Amino acid sequence: MSAVNPTVVVVPGLRGAAPDHWQELYLAEHPEAVRVPFPAEADWHDLNERIRLLQNTIDDVDGPVVLLAHSAGVLVTVAWAGQALASSLDRVAGAVLATPPDFDVDWPEPHPRPAELAAAGWAPISRRTLPFGSVVAASRNDPLAGFRTTAGLAEVWGSRLVDLGDAEHLNPAAGFGPWALAEELVAEMAARLVAGSV
Repeated sequence: MSAVNPTVVVVPGLRGAAPDHWQELYLAEHPEAVRVPFPAEADWHDLNERIRLLQNTIDDVDGPVVLLAHSAGVLVTVAWAGQALASSLDRVAGAVLATPPDFDVDWPEPHPRPAELAAAGWAPISRRTLPFGSVVAASRNDPLAGFRTTAGLAEVWGSRLVDLGDAEHLNPAAGFGPWALAEELVAEMAARLVAGSV
């Protein structure tokens, strides 16, 4: 993979349009970045449809990419990585995986019941080592995940764990807004191109 600036591909969670979400704010500040589109309402919880949309988005980008995923978007990213062709995986400089949910936690409203997503094929969460570098950003008081579970996922995925402290679910309900650390973590993943580690 050549040492060129990768395109950031934003992989959203189950939320709909949320202009005050840090991912949307990142996109507004970085017009060269692209977002995986949301599925049609009838396919909202369809993991395979979200994987397809991620693949299509990567296919539409020229050159290497950095994946910037949040919440259920992390699970989409990990599931995609388990079935994508090497030709796609080789284009991933790295992934920033922020606050993945935990199906063993009773999620608060208005989130769907974990059992609903599990029945739709989202569980069990893949525990394969990811074929590209990654960082997992975990909150110690995330209402959708236990910190120890997320730390365990980071370990089996081969990801560097970033402890966010008490950041809840890193969303507007938790006071985010801009997430300044996203810039640093994306730069860390992009630097892997220059280092020749991908």
